[in-house]
Amino acid sequence: MQQLAFEMKLMKGYEAEYQKRHTAIWPELTALLKSHGVSEYYIYLNEQSLSLFGIMKVEDPIQLDALPHHPIMKKWWAYMKDIMETNSDYSPLSISLKNVFYMP
Repeated sequence: MQQLAFEMKLMKGYEAEYQKRHTAIWPELTALLKSHGVSEYYIYLNEQSLSLFGIMKVEDPIQLDALPHHPIMKKWWAYMKDIMETNSDYSPLSISLKNVFYMP
């Protein structure tokens, strides 16, 4: 199992809407992520900078490569594009974070 971490950016004034949309995450999206090896997924919000920090545990990161091509993933990105920074395909603008410390 591997842990991946990344940062995204929420637009100002959409904190409650972001939370609302994730509280009601689509069951088909959850099933898609699990079918591609995601066993745990956390997103934290820095309320001052509006940075979103995602952490997910995955069996094999290579399995995630197919997600951007899946219709459910594309639909979710289109749904979220109005409240967060995105690429031209509506995928979230994100940067990978390097693990610099771990305490078991």
